[in-house]
Amino acid sequence: RERAISAVVIAVVVGAFFFLGQPWLTFGLAALSLLAAVEVFRLLPAAGFPVQPLPGVLGPPILVLAMGLDLVDASWVAIYAAAVLVVLAVDAFRRPEVRDGFLAWVGGSFGATYPAMLAFVAGILAVAPDVPADAPFADLPLSASQVWLLVLVLTVWSFDTFAYLSGRTFKKGRFLNHISPNKTWSGVIGGTVAAIVVGGALSAAAGQWLPGGLFMGLLVAIAGQAGDVAESMLKRTAGAKDSSNLIPGHGGILARTDSFLFAAPVVYAYLLIVSA
Repeated sequence: RERAISAVVIAVVVGAFFFLGQPWLTFGLAALSLLAAVEVFRLLPAAGFPVQPLPGVLGPPILVLAMGLDLVDASWVAIYAAAVLVVLAVDAFRRPEVRDGFLAWVGGSFGATYPAMLAFVAGILAVAPDVPADAPFADLPLSASQVWLLVLVLTVWSFDTFAYLSGRTFKKGRFLNHISPNKTWSGVIGGTVAAIVVGGALSAAAGQWLPGGLFMGLLVAIAGQAGDVAESMLKRTAGAKDSSNLIPGHGGILARTDSFLFAAPVVYAYLLIVSA
C-alpha cells in the first residue's frame, strides 16, 4: 500500500512538471540531481571514501540548469569534469593522510560527476529536433522537447517493466548476481527486446528513421541496465539497502533515476546525430 501510494504521488509530481514544460522541466531535473547528489555523498563515506559533500553536491544541479536552459552544450561537460578534478584535488592535497586525501579526491570526483549525468536529460530538452508535420506525434499537444523526453522515459520504462516480467516468468540464467542477486539473463533479454521495439516505434512516430530508432533502443537497454547495476554496486559497497528513505516503499531518488543516468547520454547523442 505504501509503495502504491508513493507511486501515485511520484506520477502526479512528474506529470505536473512534464506538462508545465520548459523551464519547469529543467528546474525539476535540477532538484532531482541535487537530491541524487546528496544520496551519493551519503553512501560514499560508508563505502570507504572520506569525502566532503561540498562542493560536490552543488555541481550537478548547476550543470543541469546550464544544459537544460541551453546556456551551454555537451562540450562543457568535459570542462565541468576537469574543474571537479582540479578543485577536489586541491582539497585533497590539504589532508594530512595521503591515502585519505587520494580516496577523498577519487570519491568526491565520482560523487560530483555521477549524478551530474542527469544533465543529459536536460540537454535532450535543448537539442530535441522538431517533429515533422506528417509524423504521428505531430498531433500531440506537446513540444518537441516533451516528445523526446517521453521517448526516453518510455523506452527506459519498457526495459525495466519487461525485464521484471520476463525475469519473474522464466527465471533463467543468473546475471551479475554478485552485485544484484535478483537479475537474470531472461530478464535482460526480455527488457532489451521491449526497449528495441518501443524505442524504434516511438522514434518513428516522432518522425525519425525506424532502423536508427531500433538501434537507439538497443543502446538505451544496455546503458539503462548498466546504470541500474552501477547503483546497486554503490549501495552494496556502502552496505546500504537503499540510497535513502526519501520515497516510502521505493527507497531514494537514485533508485528511480539510475537507469536514466546512463541512458540519457545515448538519446542525447542520437538526437545530435539526427539533427546534424
